[in-house]
Amino acid sequence: MTAAMYDLAIIGGGINGVGIARDAAGRGLKVLLVERDDLASHTSSASTKLVHGGLRYLEHYEFNLVRKALKEREVLLRAAPHIIWPMRFVLPVDEGMRPAWLLRIGLFLYDHLGGRDILPGTKSVNLRTDHRGDPLQKRLKKGFAYSDCWVEDARLVSLTARDAADRGADIRTRAECVGLDRGADRWNLSIQQQGEIITEQAKILVNAAGPWVDPVTSLYDRSSNAAKLRLVKGSHIVVKRKYEGDHSYIFQNRDGRIIFAIPYEGEHTLIGTTDEPWSYAEGDAKISDGEIGYLCDAASEYFEIPVTRDDIQWTYSGVRPLFDDHSRSAATVTRDFVFDYDNDNGAPVLSVFGGKITTYRVLALQAIRTLSDALDVDGDDWTKKAHLPGGDFAPDGFDALVDQYADRWNFIDRHILHRLVRAYGTDTAIMLEKVKTVSDLGQLFGAGLSEIEICWLIDREFACTAEDVLWRRSKLGLHMTDDQQQAVALWFDQQDRKTKANLDLS
Repeated sequence: MTAAMYDLAIIGGGINGVGIARDAAGRGLKVLLVERDDLASHTSSASTKLVHGGLRYLEHYEFNLVRKALKEREVLLRAAPHIIWPMRFVLPVDEGMRPAWLLRIGLFLYDHLGGRDILPGTKSVNLRTDHRGDPLQKRLKKGFAYSDCWVEDARLVSLTARDAADRGADIRTRAECVGLDRGADRWNLSIQQQGEIITEQAKILVNAAGPWVDPVTSLYDRSSNAAKLRLVKGSHIVVKRKYEGDHSYIFQNRDGRIIFAIPYEGEHTLIGTTDEPWSYAEGDAKISDGEIGYLCDAASEYFEIPVTRDDIQWTYSGVRPLFDDHSRSAATVTRDFVFDYDNDNGAPVLSVFGGKITTYRVLALQAIRTLSDALDVDGDDWTKKAHLPGGDFAPDGFDALVDQYADRWNFIDRHILHRLVRAYGTDTAIMLEKVKTVSDLGQLFGAGLSEIEICWLIDREFACTAEDVLWRRSKLGLHMTDDQQQAVALWFDQQDRKTKANLDLS
């Protein structure tokens, strides 16, 4: 049987891959996306969780990147107000660092370079009288407060993939592309899935494999030895909550870099990030002892109560697949995206380097515009005003939505409903539509996780394992005991056994 011909085959289920899949599927194109692991299982779930312009990039004269990102903040906020929300950042002025006048100029540019309708502008802060100065060392007297946004990064990926699937895209996780054959007018993809090798065909290939762009290229171009990636590891620590309030801090380091301290999951503070060279030989990205020391020391320069290794509850690391612009240090490599488009040596292929979560939608639009002639589509910006699943409410309407659902499902703890609305927005009502009593939620695992939510994540958001649910679709693993986490894993094992038994009977 001849394989169906896709217009576009995308390798990579991170934010760039799913963004391109969504944009293309929304134009009526036949799209296939394959991801070797789970969606957002690498770089796209290891970010600092910010939708931001990148204040520090102004120092490197990346005005175009900052402008692009600043324009996107409120576009994404309107598209997904359940998983993206405004956040204020306090930047202390510290003697011996960037002077106050320079910071004020940078923040003035930051306020006006991309435009704002929702987010408030920069204000001066007296750290001696303002409560936001309370957790900080007494030498810090003044600072500035400015706006950016928080994002649940892995949920942004899964919701974008779901929207792509709802629009007709074929999204396959745990499906590894192990072979690529480039013809004159088509690609043949060999895909390993559930122990089988399946062949699919596509007119165009998009290589959005993140840190593995170069290895994917080698599947069809074995003569190419020119690596185009600069692989940079970024690590974060999650510690016991260091301060009260929903604001964040941005701290200047002695080495010229910055780190963030951000409220995280209610009971914790997220601190990051680092910039370290990384190579494939290192295996899975993991925080090093040196990075732990760096983050603890950098945060302790500002907090009155030092951050110690004993405070650490969790760590995570990811690899940034940056385009190698031959910058001297990892910190100065461009964070902007770069395309490599080749349509001269057979069927077209577009390789994607770099990019930021904030600009993923723009990246996807530019990818489609780059391929528009080969795809025979126009380049209209349809995603600019399109909501992601569950995001069809006003950015200031979150609390009202929680109130509405708390009245309807008054037997569910309000704290749990708040979390559900943060994760699923208006889709919470669809998930709970047939729930009339607590027993209708099914098995309860702890931390507010129920069987009905797990089933939703399996049916709607491509979850396959306990890890997918506890550490990517949510961060409930932080709030569960080992026994509770094991109960979720056992539930998945039981479902696998039931599936296999049903297959044997058939």
